[in-house]
Amino acid sequence: MKFISSVFAVITILLFVSNSRAEVNSLHISSRLDPNAIIITQVDVVFVYTQKLVDEFPATKTDWYSSQRQFIAEAGTDIDLVSIFIPQGFDSETASLPTRRNEALKVFVFAQHDDSIAPPIDITELGNVLVEIDAFGILVSSRT
Repeated sequence: MKFISSVFAVITILLFVSNSRAEVNSLHISSRLDPNAIIITQVDVVFVYTQKLVDEFPATKTDWYSSQRQFIAEAGTDIDLVSIFIPQGFDSETASLPTRRNEALKVFVFAQHDDSIAPPIDITELGNVLVEIDAFGILVSSRT
């Protein structure tokens, strides 16, 4: 009986752990702003691989961009950063994602065009992600 209880506990833990990993398979970014504007927006996609860094992750866009270099240096291989620069009016950019992306505990998106107090957008559970830049900030949705 103890064996069955132990097996059940292990299976439950494995299911929980496997379900808590990132599902991001693709990320597309487009700008809905005036194509004649001479503006480029930086979009950062951050793959976080440890709970410690998830807990310490910057709470706002301002926190992220003001401490980005230090955070990256201290994180070492516990994060992957994908930075994409999007010209306004650009139809779509498909980001190259890290090979270990599905091992991430959390995946966050920041954009320079967003409000300074905007929190990171958690895209961990979205499979195919669409990030749209508009006059009010960024919109994130699942792409079909």
